[in-house]
Parts: sequence; structure tokens; C-alpha cells
Amino acid sequence: MEYSDQLQRKLHFKDKPKRIVSLVPSLTELLVDLGLEDKIVGVTKFCINPKHLRKEKTVVGGTKQVHIYKIKALNPDIILCNKEENTLAIVESCEQIAQTHVSDIYTVEDCHELITMYADLFDCSDKAKLISDTIKQEQKDFEKFISNKQSIQTAYFIWKNPWMVAGKDTFINYLLSLNKFQNYYENLDRYPEVDLDSNKNENVELVLLSSEPYPFKEIHKEELKKYYSNAKVLLVDGEAFSWYGSRLTKAFKYFKKLHQELVS
Repeated sequence: MEYSDQLQRKLHFKDKPKRIVSLVPSLTELLVDLGLEDKIVGVTKFCINPKHLRKEKTVVGGTKQVHIYKIKALNPDIILCNKEENTLAIVESCEQIAQTHVSDIYTVEDCHELITMYADLFDCSDKAKLISDTIKQEQKDFEKFISNKQSIQTAYFIWKNPWMVAGKDTFINYLLSLNKFQNYYENLDRYPEVDLDSNKNENVELVLLSSEPYPFKEIHKEELKKYYSNAKVLLVDGEAFSWYGSRLTKAFKYFKKLHQELVS
């Protein structure tokens, strides 16, 4: 059997893969929601949803640094990676162990494509269709909700020391756009460092501090207000803005609540 991943690389199997190592937290969550928890044998330390999983599966490292020997010992049929989450070196090392499927996500449509790929790979079409249909309906309802909202100049922070934001060519930027949060740093690539002292930020109306990968807290809101004097500063759920897959079934309801908070 031949399959393709989202980089158009070919994968070959004699049988449907039954032993899965996932190196992507959001995709681990998707596997569980697809009914594939029993087939997962290895996860990362960042695979925090569902919470019990790391106690029951072998933790093989993080997303940027993995213990290849631990993956090899699990004798997986397939290893799931992501172009952004995992390094090329990790992917190449994984390919020496088992067929390695690499996702590449920038839009919700890319998420639907990946869910369809997993449905075929793991023979779970019914649950995959339910997840995709739910995401489509939630997005449709949200787009109706957001249709009369005004665009807001927004900065989305992901890290401190150094300060880093989400720029263009990211899934976060795509979801910001759906929310009519006009990314103030959209002209910068990927996840750039920003020098707050050298930037004039008077035009920024909203600053969003993500809960991950850096765990921003209330104290950081006050710190950023010094640089964005005209902006409202909020802590937001980073998983809603960056976790693709089945998390999107919940994300759009979260976005509605966020917009309601903005006007409260």
C-alpha cells in the first residue's frame, strides 16, 4: 500500500500501521479523538492532552530533541512528525527506523487534508468525517459571528527573553486573520524576535500573550503595556491558536468568547 504525506513524500506499508509514535502534541490529541489511542506506543513530553497519556505511553523526548534509541525500541510501524514542530534531522533519523509521515499545516484546509490522510492510513473514516464536519460547521458559525466585526491591529507574542511574535507563513497568523486580528508583524517571517525599544507601537490595538510555548502570566501584561500604550493586553489560550487537528472543534467557540471579552 502506498500513501503520501503533506510534503508529497511516498510511504509504503504491507499492512495498515498499528504501532504509532507521535512527535506532535496536537496530532497526538487528534489520534486519540480518532479512536486510535490503543495504537499509540510513543509520545513526547509535550503531549499533554489527554492528560493520562504520558503515564501510559513511552515518552521519547520533546519535539526538538528526541531519544532515537527509545523510538527504535518501540518498533513502530509509523512515526508522525510535523515540518514546523520537528527538525529535519529528527525526520531523517526517524526514517531510518520506520515509515515517517510529515504534516505541513498553514490553514484549516490543510488540517482537513491531514485528517483525511489519517482516515485512510489508520482506517478510521467515520470518526475522521465527524471531526472534519464539526470543524467545518464551527468555522461557518464563527465566520457568521465575525462578519460584522472591525479589523484590529494585533501583536501575538509566543516568547520572552528574547521577545518573539508570530509572523507570516504560520498557522497562528492564519487563525489571527480568521479572527480579524490584523497581524502587526505580518511582514516578518515565521517567529521573529522583536526589539520593543526600537519599535513604535502606537498603532497596535491588541496584544495577545499566548499560554504556550512560553507560559505568559499576569505580570507580563503589565510589562508589555509599557511598550503598547494604546493596546489592550490579554492572556490567551495558545492551544486554540496553534493546535491543529481535533482541537479546532473547540477553538471557534473559544474565539467567540475572546471577542466578547474584548467588548466587555
